[in-house]
Amino acid sequence: MLLKLRSGRGFTLVEIMIVVAIISLLAAIAIPNLLRARHNANEAASIAALRTISTACESFRSAQTPTSYPANLAALSTATPAYIDAGLAGATAAGTARQGYFYTYAMVNANQFTCTASPAVSGTTGTRIFFVDESGVIRLNNVSGLPIE
Repeated sequence: MLLKLRSGRGFTLVEIMIVVAIISLLAAIAIPNLLRARHNANEAASIAALRTISTACESFRSAQTPTSYPANLAALSTATPAYIDAGLAGATAAGTARQGYFYTYAMVNANQFTCTASPAVSGTTGTRIFFVDESGVIRLNNVSGLPIE
């Protein structure tokens, strides 16, 4: 009795190749959209963080006698009660970025501060730089870091 080598069950190589091609095409369309969504979410989170920092600075300032903005972000997280969480206060370099952005804070004088949100990896975690000062207005920065009016 001869054994039948090919049974009617299973998929042919051509069918499997067609399925792989379709999955590859769908992935090529979907993955860039997912990355863009992540990119936009990082930028939205950095704007929200700047808003939090601005509000925290104003609250900190009003609690001081004489009134003064904090010397650094760490002062906002170590105060009792804390104005911001330690994770945000520690996001001061690309290696410690929070949701793709890190924050550069500077107290200009007792009545002025600036805080800039920069992407940890430009073009990957974000492309835009955001800025806030004592006015509380969040601005988009240009490449040189100066606010766009």
